[in-house]
Amino acid sequence: MAARGSGEAVLECLSLFIVLHFFFVSANFFKPFNVSYDHRALIINGQRRMLISGGIHYPRATPEMWPDLIAKSKEGGVDVIQTYVFWNGHEPVKGQYFFEGRYDIVKFVKLVGASGLYLHLRIGPYVCAEWNFGGFPVWLRDIPGIVFRTNNDPFKEEMQRFVKKIVDLMREEMLFSWQGGPIILLQIENEYGNIEHSFGPGGKEYVKWAARMAVGLGAGVPWIMCRQTDAPENIIDACNAYYCDGYKPNSHKKPIFWTEDWDGWYTTWGGRLPHRPVEDLAFAVARFFERGGSFQNYYMYFGGTNFGRTAGGPFYITSYDYDAPIDEYGLLSEPKWGHLKDLHTAIKLCEPALVAADSPHYIKLGSKQEAHVYCASAHTDILNSTWHRSKSSCSAFLANIDERKTATVRFLGQSYTLPPWSVSILPDCKNVVFNTAKVAAQTSIKYVELALPYLTDISTPPHLMAQNEGSNIRTSWVTVKEPISVWSENNFTVEGILEHLNVTKDRSDYLWHFTRIYVSDDDIAFWEENKVSPAVTIDSMRDVLRVFVNGQLIGSVIGHWVKVVQPVQFQKGYNDLVLLSQTVGLQNYGAFLERDGAGFKGQSKLTGFKDGDIDLSNLLWTYQVGLQGEYLKIYTEGNNERAEWTDLTLDDIPSTFTWYKTYFDAPAGADPVALDLGSMGKGQAWVNGHHIGRYWTLVAPEDGCQRNCDYRGAYSSGKCTTNCGNPTQTWYHIPRSWLRASNNLLVLFEETGGNPFEISIKLRSARVICAQVSQTHYPPLQKWVHPDFIGGNISVKDMTPEIQLQCQDGYIISSIEFASYGTPQGSCQKYSRSNCHAPNSLSVVAKACEGRSKCNISVSNAVFGGDPCHGIVKTLAVEARCVSSTKVGSFQY
Repeated sequence: MAARGSGEAVLECLSLFIVLHFFFVSANFFKPFNVSYDHRALIINGQRRMLISGGIHYPRATPEMWPDLIAKSKEGGVDVIQTYVFWNGHEPVKGQYFFEGRYDIVKFVKLVGASGLYLHLRIGPYVCAEWNFGGFPVWLRDIPGIVFRTNNDPFKEEMQRFVKKIVDLMREEMLFSWQGGPIILLQIENEYGNIEHSFGPGGKEYVKWAARMAVGLGAGVPWIMCRQTDAPENIIDACNAYYCDGYKPNSHKKPIFWTEDWDGWYTTWGGRLPHRPVEDLAFAVARFFERGGSFQNYYMYFGGTNFGRTAGGPFYITSYDYDAPIDEYGLLSEPKWGHLKDLHTAIKLCEPALVAADSPHYIKLGSKQEAHVYCASAHTDILNSTWHRSKSSCSAFLANIDERKTATVRFLGQSYTLPPWSVSILPDCKNVVFNTAKVAAQTSIKYVELALPYLTDISTPPHLMAQNEGSNIRTSWVTVKEPISVWSENNFTVEGILEHLNVTKDRSDYLWHFTRIYVSDDDIAFWEENKVSPAVTIDSMRDVLRVFVNGQLIGSVIGHWVKVVQPVQFQKGYNDLVLLSQTVGLQNYGAFLERDGAGFKGQSKLTGFKDGDIDLSNLLWTYQVGLQGEYLKIYTEGNNERAEWTDLTLDDIPSTFTWYKTYFDAPAGADPVALDLGSMGKGQAWVNGHHIGRYWTLVAPEDGCQRNCDYRGAYSSGKCTTNCGNPTQTWYHIPRSWLRASNNLLVLFEETGGNPFEISIKLRSARVICAQVSQTHYPPLQKWVHPDFIGGNISVKDMTPEIQLQCQDGYIISSIEFASYGTPQGSCQKYSRSNCHAPNSLSVVAKACEGRSKCNISVSNAVFGGDPCHGIVKTLAVEARCVSSTKVGSFQY
């Protein structure tokens, strides 16, 4: 048995604990309870509930990551975990089901239940989700007569069979609420209303059928459809958008649900990175509950990784970080996670009033200011400002929807100042506990840093390792070329150009087309005399085309159904012409996905010949699916020696279509691991046989990014972007559970050229944390939930604002880099003092924080020994540095 690292041992112990937990504890995670709904909310065990949900897609993480992701979601104030069910992952071959590893959905649901959270299962089975083919298995398109997602019997038969399979599996595992399980909601179809018109009457019939079929399965919990305004009476229709505060379901009998609150956006190769400011996100959520909403889900709360070839598209990147509150590596994204946690606490303080009232009472406070009040007392009491705490619970939301101006308003006899584009939350209709525009949560600056030891082949001499420690080590690599020729008996020859997916069945991104072209003396003379070149022309192509002549790559075309005009150079006599068509994620959105296909469409010909164009569809073509390295599985530990590897030197790096192999040791510690492939071109990567995903160093446009992101005003995916002029993605997540202590196998397939000697293994961590809180901020939410608050007896002293700092797990605060109580300027990593500054700021904060994993400092004159500038609102700004508690001082910057 290979030696195991400490991280691997911990993961093994955790897995054993989970197994023992499920062995000793009943399958019932809750006492069995019923779920229903009325026009106001979901009713759980007889009680209306206001629910916060977080999206986590189980295949976009490893099972070893699931417990931590669920725990961080719960800590962040989430009540429900939402996930799709991925049909093509569970039934890769018709009738052959797979529920293991990252697709062990039963284990995932049980972990959610064991944590005390509910689960919303979106069966679909169409998911969109930027997932390959929208979650449909590619074999589905080969069923005779099938048309996806309409009143088509072949499709409905297959859809019903899979949906029933999942419902039956959940029932057998006792996972529905009435069985004591966590599942409280199901979903059938997904955003069908966006494309329903494409199918005419068949679309409307299909919606009715899907609803009847789903309800008829007897799951015993409510079903929803999202973006489906004609959802039948027994199905809840729900909203998906950046803002859903104005959404109304198609029946007064249904509650207002928000199944997808887009807290970020997906990214394409060569694109900028979208970012949604947390102030705007919090504003959208607060407005939703303010105006009658009762169930809200973050899409995504954890985005994760499109491992393997699961990314859809085309051209969606391997990372699915989505600017979510928990990042792709499982680390908290601050201040997004922390500010939303405070928002969720504030909403929960309002829940008694929210569920007691059938609808809010609206009060106009100004031209763009308004209040929504929830209480069980009569509306006339509110209008006459005669409400008293003793009469009933009362909560209010005060909104300023002006994008530029701060407003001061009067509400129930008191004055409130509302920042622009913000909502203030008053759980008792008196005290503001939270404002969406005032962020008190810390900011965490994440670093991706060189891990030591670096990439080291098991044959690397010790003196070489020591010599290059801490630099881009020229490790020992071996290489083998991918043949640009027919390489196995698994090929066939036919006349004409075949559709890509009909041949590959999506077993590989790659399909080779081989033919032979004869060039006469007359052709060459014609080209020379007319100064022209022959060209491959194709009416339409997707996603990547590589053109080879006589084994040499002469051109590439990239695009989604774009025209091809690729000049070629032939020699006299017979020439081998090779067209390599590639997919970069199958279409995941739109009507008639079964018709989309891949490869080439329309006419394909060679132009420029003396006797006229050559119709390529009239030629004999030999087809080969995939790569030889894929076929031999040389990326796996059991098969990598099937290739004839040769040593690679820095002076002799092959340029295109090459496999590379090396070994590396796992970095010490528990920090998430990233593979830095910024020195490479385009290809795919495997570690210990696990497919990390596609990589590509396409560069984002130089322009279009904003130096400063203004959260105020309606958000769109292009409003706040970063990373202009840089490759869209260079770091690729390697889950810790895929690594052992040493001798980890790394295999790459490179298409366009790059330098593997500059590849590195890096660690991701939040090394710098900052916070900036003023005296006008509200006290920490945990003080508002104190029992004394309910009685109104909590003192002003106890309600002083605080800075709260916390390093990630396993880290401590090693130093305070900046601290100023007064009127500091700037932002995280750019703070500066002003004339108003308490001289002991640094020493006070250092004493409270250094050597601890977390600390709190009150923002008050008393803490800093006096008022540094009378009559001015003071702010405390702090920048701290975190280091590993077990490996202090071992990192480089």
